[in-house]
Amino acid sequence: MRDEAIVRVLYNTGARLSEVAGLQLDDVDMNNDSLLFHGKGAKDRRVRFGHKAGRALSKYLRARAARKAGPQSSAVWLPQNGETPLSANGIKLMLRRRGDLAGVPNVHAHRWRHNFAHEWKLAGGDTGDLMFVLGWASDDMPRRYGASAAAERAQITHARLRIGDRV
Repeated sequence: MRDEAIVRVLYNTGARLSEVAGLQLDDVDMNNDSLLFHGKGAKDRRVRFGHKAGRALSKYLRARAARKAGPQSSAVWLPQNGETPLSANGIKLMLRRRGDLAGVPNVHAHRWRHNFAHEWKLAGGDTGDLMFVLGWASDDMPRRYGASAAAERAQITHARLRIGDRV
């Protein structure tokens, strides 16, 4: 349950690994389907998540609250045994292990961040909004992440217009 919730949060928010690992219970707002991420440069931002991520997160948080000893930590992600919160490195190892089990090489959190930006731009999302959601301060990042989406949009437009068939 925990691992599914982590993957869905990464996929659905585009958050950095360190931001997901650093989540505290007070950062989770299930009423508004949002998470408060503490990003680089001590910049906080609230990001909404979708239905599937919310369902996985809710299921995990209920199971977490029902643990026998009663968790004392305010960190969201706890190990299966013990109270020491799961670190960014622990999540990184879990993702690699899950990827290996699924036969998918090179699984890492940044893959979902890049995919999030790609899908956002492909859907015609606003660059300024993307910068806010992903916690970017520089215009360089959307250009870097958006290059693959720009190429894909150009191919789609080319196919739609059937450029070359008109000659």
